[in-house]
Amino acid sequence: MTYPSVTANLWGNIIASMHNGVIVVNSDNQITLMNESAQRLLSVQDDEWKGKSIKSLIPHSRMHEVLEGGEGSIGEKMVISGRACMVNRTPLYENGERVGAIAVIQDISEMDHYQNLLKQMESIIEFSTDGIYVVDQEGVTMQVNTAYEEITGFRREELIGRRMVDLMSEGYFDQSVSLLVLERKQRISIIQRIGGKKDVIVTGNPVFDEQGGLEMVVTSVRDITHLNDLKKELEKAHTFSQIQNNRYTIKSEETEQTLIFRSPQIIKVYEHIKQVAPYPTSILLYGPSGTGKEVMANLIHDLSERREQPFIKINCGAIPEQLLESELFGYEAGAFSGASRNGKIGLLELADKGTVMLDEIAELPLALQVKLLRVLQERQMRRIGGTKSRQLDIRIVAATNQDLRHMIKSGKFREDLFYRLAVVEIAIPSLAERQEDIAPLMDHYFAYFCRQYRIDKQMTHEAKEMLKKYHWPGNVRELRNLIENMIVSVPAKMIEPVHLPLHIQDQSQSDSFFTLKVRVQQFERRIINEVVEKNSSLRKAAEQLGIDHSTLVKKLQRWEKDNKSDR
Repeated sequence: MTYPSVTANLWGNIIASMHNGVIVVNSDNQITLMNESAQRLLSVQDDEWKGKSIKSLIPHSRMHEVLEGGEGSIGEKMVISGRACMVNRTPLYENGERVGAIAVIQDISEMDHYQNLLKQMESIIEFSTDGIYVVDQEGVTMQVNTAYEEITGFRREELIGRRMVDLMSEGYFDQSVSLLVLERKQRISIIQRIGGKKDVIVTGNPVFDEQGGLEMVVTSVRDITHLNDLKKELEKAHTFSQIQNNRYTIKSEETEQTLIFRSPQIIKVYEHIKQVAPYPTSILLYGPSGTGKEVMANLIHDLSERREQPFIKINCGAIPEQLLESELFGYEAGAFSGASRNGKIGLLELADKGTVMLDEIAELPLALQVKLLRVLQERQMRRIGGTKSRQLDIRIVAATNQDLRHMIKSGKFREDLFYRLAVVEIAIPSLAERQEDIAPLMDHYFAYFCRQYRIDKQMTHEAKEMLKKYHWPGNVRELRNLIENMIVSVPAKMIEPVHLPLHIQDQSQSDSFFTLKVRVQQFERRIINEVVEKNSSLRKAAEQLGIDHSTLVKKLQRWEKDNKSDR
């Protein structure tokens, strides 16, 4: 094969400068030409390759097939010197005669590496929880990920290939951070409104090429709706932690607050509550102090669809009047002198989606009655010093031991508010009106406080009978407090009538409830129990009492039998 010298030099320079490896063999499959790229690939130096069979360097070479058949091959993948390569082969002719073959070898191992790297990067982008939006230097959408589709509701098919200017004009976004980055060539963050409905925070990042030119803009998108919800929940949690029990409480799962009843009066109340609790209507509970209105309010909340939401109890009579408005409605930062610089969420707002119990509602000042009425009518409220009304979804359960209708006539309670609160009225009878509930309530609280304080005590049949005959002016609250007092105050393990408060004993005496014989038996029982507790055995106790051991055993067995029959 002969060329003019200039042409040969030109072809030699072209082949030598090629990035791909080039190998030329003659008709005997011996190497006659190899450029530097091929030498580097095969790790040969200088001219040691000249005249060698190509099989000695590439054992699985198929150049002989081209020499024999005269047909080339394109794009065949081979592994040469441990590297993935793409090989093109073609026969070489001179004056119409096949004189050899030429192979062009492209090292694609790096290309595979970059392709794998690209796939990894695409996977990272695709599975990012932030939305990703990519545009080129012309502002044309190149790529969006699944998170962006989920955040915005837009499909990538309607975005990719489209100009940001056109998408803005069609209302997809109110402004484009990508266009701002292309203009200013720096990182920019803005709040963007998507489709006129949702606010997101977007951050555009410029990507420059090796020459410093702006190649593309990669934008991260985060839905701040969830962040706003988290901020609101955090604010609520912070306020919950500051609640003072002497003012208001959040519903707790105290077992002592369990509704215990046997009387037909409370059965009727319970059935009424079961009927109305599922509905969001306002309820007014009224009855004497201590009858258990708070327990009934708990029951209303538990039987409603709001059971998993906040239940806040506010004692309107326990909060100073000058603080009550800010406690109920909250305030904005700097609303008044001494206000927190961060503002404060109010109790009504805190209970959003839940239930509010307004205990002692009759104590609510007239000025706040007007504001509460507006909340019930408009289902929204405004913090003190605020200009923005907030939607509010709360269920009001009000409670009082006063006659609100009488207060309306005397001008101390608003009639319009009364009818808003008393959509459903439920009267809670006094304990004296439902004596069937006294015994189960006593048993419940007695067992509760024994577990609470880890004390093992019992109450005699006579003491129980005396308590059942008592008129309980303080209702359930008085009964509860009395039982707790006896559990912790009486040193004896057996509570006798003599251990009961004097006013209860006096009432029993005035009612001639016990005969002289019964009183003597009570005194005898109390003395025997005290001696038994102080001695290590019944035999020693009998000796100290001056009675036979068998007599003592019979008395104790009889009293134990009486106690069991009373349970």
